[in-house]
Amino acid sequence: MLPVVELRGAIPLAFALGIPWPLAAAAAVSGNMLPAPFIILFVRRVFSRLKEFAGFAGLINRLERRAMNKAAALMKKGKLYRCELVVLCLIVAVPLPGTGAWTGALIAALLNLRLKYSLVSVFAGVLIAAAIVTGGTYGLFGRVFRLF
Repeated sequence: MLPVVELRGAIPLAFALGIPWPLAAAAAVSGNMLPAPFIILFVRRVFSRLKEFAGFAGLINRLERRAMNKAAALMKKGKLYRCELVVLCLIVAVPLPGTGAWTGALIAALLNLRLKYSLVSVFAGVLIAAAIVTGGTYGLFGRVFRLF
């Protein structure tokens, strides 16, 4: 599972391999959620350790900046709106590369959101993204390919 493609690439790959959609969606959601709690719990410590090495400081700063830019639209004078968990869910649910569970977990960690609430929010976003990608891949593309 790669952080850029996550389930957005896994489900179309499963379709291309002929895997039934329930199995493809379940495996993609499971694989996508597996690293999320570890990212939320440990990413700040890992980042602080890696910043001590000169070669990693720039990379870590870029990753943090990228995650915070995803949440920048939600921020107003340094404070998130009250619906931060709903918005986190929507960021994860957008079926585009780079907006999945890994990014959502990174945003939750950098914003110090509580683990249990942020995991529920990220999981809901992953389910929405899985429904969109599975429906688009197996529904829309499946019908188009059956015509030929």
